[in-house]
Amino acid sequence: MTDTGGRARRATVTDVARRAGVAKATAARALGGYGAVSEDVRERVLAAAEDLGYRPNELARSISTGRSRTVGVVVGDIENDYFALAVRGISDTAARAGYDVVLVNTGEAVEAERKGVRLLLDKQVDGLIVSPASSQHVEHLREVGEQGRPLVLLDRRLPGFEAPSVDVDIATATRAATELLLDLGHRRITYLTALADPGVPWSRELVVASSPVADRVSGIVAAFDARELAVGASLVRFGAASDRATRAAVEELLRGAGAPTALIASDGRIALGVLQALQDLGVKVPRDLSLVTIDDFAWTRVVDPPLTAVRQPIYDVGVAAADTLVRLLRGAAVPVRPPLVADLVVRSSTAAPRRRRAAL
Repeated sequence: MTDTGGRARRATVTDVARRAGVAKATAARALGGYGAVSEDVRERVLAAAEDLGYRPNELARSISTGRSRTVGVVVGDIENDYFALAVRGISDTAARAGYDVVLVNTGEAVEAERKGVRLLLDKQVDGLIVSPASSQHVEHLREVGEQGRPLVLLDRRLPGFEAPSVDVDIATATRAATELLLDLGHRRITYLTALADPGVPWSRELVVASSPVADRVSGIVAAFDARELAVGASLVRFGAASDRATRAAVEELLRGAGAPTALIASDGRIALGVLQALQDLGVKVPRDLSLVTIDDFAWTRVVDPPLTAVRQPIYDVGVAAADTLVRLLRGAAVPVRPPLVADLVVRSSTAAPRRRRAAL
């Protein structure tokens, strides 16, 4: 369409209504998907909109309806394959329900998360899916409910916080991974996580701010406890937040007299960093060190050796989170969802400690 000056003009609801031969209010209901409109009228309006190249003014629609048809998603690290796959599940599910996704990446920093949540609220998203960086700093998440927006927690739980969460029973699978290593004869096992170093050695009394990390550690500890084996501060190593930090951690761990004979990497990104460090150091897996990774991605099956891994239904986590949010937005009942199930996939990166194999 053109205006009186010969310039292209964006088609309006009025134009669509005139072309379809209906009232403007009727055209608006048909285009917005709300209110009572007969199927015949809806088809005429949609055909007219297509003929005219009509595109809705989302800002105007959100002002008039109070709904933006967008949902905000806040994750810690989009470069982490876990979040990338979970966001894919969220996006696919949200799109089928007619919602667009606005993504915020926080780098697992509380302040970045706080700013991201408030930015999304300012943009009038209809609801949020958040993977909280901390279980201790959540005041900004309470603002979501105070503004009448539903909130779903992704892969994290917040004790005492009234919001549905979608996560995985990672403790059971991590316990199974530890039991595998114990069965092979390992006793010096270290779990390597990107979580920031709390400044004090790990102990049972240490409060871990991330529920997935706390669950992983509890699974490892449970395996030791079941066999009445002692655990010490070397069980958990914090701070593997980059390839450089992972390499430094691996070098330090292997330098000591009580070096671990097995490592459990908290995610695939850390596992890659460990493999690179071990390759540079000339350490062979599993001859010199057994390695288990949390998360089973395509590359874990094709590296040499293929990695023993805890496999999580990551895409399904995203689907379940988005489905829960859509139900909340529609005022529908939300079913109680038990944690999704993870399982252990045993491959060639785990074997008996070298000293024990030599004695066999």
